[in-house]
Amino acid sequence: MSFVSLHRSKFQTYGTAVIKKIDRYIIGRLFITTIFMLLMLIIIFIIFDFSENSEDFTDKGATFDEIFGVYYLNYIPEIIRLIIPVAVFIACLYLTGQMAERLEIVALKAAGISLYRLLLPYLIFAFIITGITSYMDGYLIPDANKKRFAFESEYLQGKSEKMDNNQLFRQESDQTIFKIGFFNADESTGHRVDVTTFAGDSIQQTMYIQRMIWKEQQKLWKLESVDKRIMTPGGYNHVYIDSVDTTLNIFPRDLARTTSDIYQLTYPDARDYIQSIKRSGAGNTERPKVQLYGRYAYPFSIIVVTIVGFSLASVRRKGGKGFYIASGLGVSFLYLALMKVIEPFGGTGEIPPLLAAVIPHFFFLILGLVTLFRARK
Repeated sequence: MSFVSLHRSKFQTYGTAVIKKIDRYIIGRLFITTIFMLLMLIIIFIIFDFSENSEDFTDKGATFDEIFGVYYLNYIPEIIRLIIPVAVFIACLYLTGQMAERLEIVALKAAGISLYRLLLPYLIFAFIITGITSYMDGYLIPDANKKRFAFESEYLQGKSEKMDNNQLFRQESDQTIFKIGFFNADESTGHRVDVTTFAGDSIQQTMYIQRMIWKEQQKLWKLESVDKRIMTPGGYNHVYIDSVDTTLNIFPRDLARTTSDIYQLTYPDARDYIQSIKRSGAGNTERPKVQLYGRYAYPFSIIVVTIVGFSLASVRRKGGKGFYIASGLGVSFLYLALMKVIEPFGGTGEIPPLLAAVIPHFFFLILGLVTLFRARK
């Protein structure tokens, strides 16, 4: 090996070691800053929420242990899910801006490290946080949300999220339609139920059921005070049944729908829930679809804001840290606002639910990539 080749090999080995140290430094700093921002934002969130709902807590008799040991303890996982893109974004802006102000990025580029290579540890960090957030949202947070929503329905006014509980129409099979006058979700009981069974284009039989009660252990419906009329060529035959247990292709979850259902279910359960809505013949499946697709897509916003934050802060700008904090809050607000503006269009079916869930992320991803390409390499 020649003298030049030997020194070139040593230089490459040294450069690789330096790059790895820089990668570890960036990833470590991002983790520390993100955790710090999360703690600050969680405290601010809880303070504002408590100040807004303190009167309701007092009026409904919620105790201190219930408020902080049940409500906020189970609210924190959802708060983390909501604000972690903001925390990551501000962490990226702060760290990258600090490196730009100290001319560290200029020095690294002068040493032959491109801006794209410098982005790599940011992306590694972003993918790790995205995976953790997606797992939490899919399998851990729903249980905490159930407890939180139960607390809200009991102690907070104006938190009722029932979509419908009167005059419910459900298709139990291709030939049978249920009309339920009122469904009590707390007791899993339906009242004033009309059942119509068809044979082709003709009515085969009708039933009027005073009450239908779900028996959770047996997974059966108990039908009480059943008036059945079986159609015949000469009229109908009347049959009265005091009570009977039966299986139906309708379940309480098909009847007790709320706007927060999707957020209380794991990913597999949420998919089954949407299928059960379709099966039962209930309308407005677009809203839960948008919510589920939004849950799938939301963790990837962490990757998007990482690219946007790195692109914005990789060049020295006037205003220093104030500019980066203001930019972080401003872009985060616009990001969340765009998601909230687009979501109703998907919920009403004006645009496909999947498209409604991904448009905001795609828009800001393009914005981040354009900013990155225009930055001085």
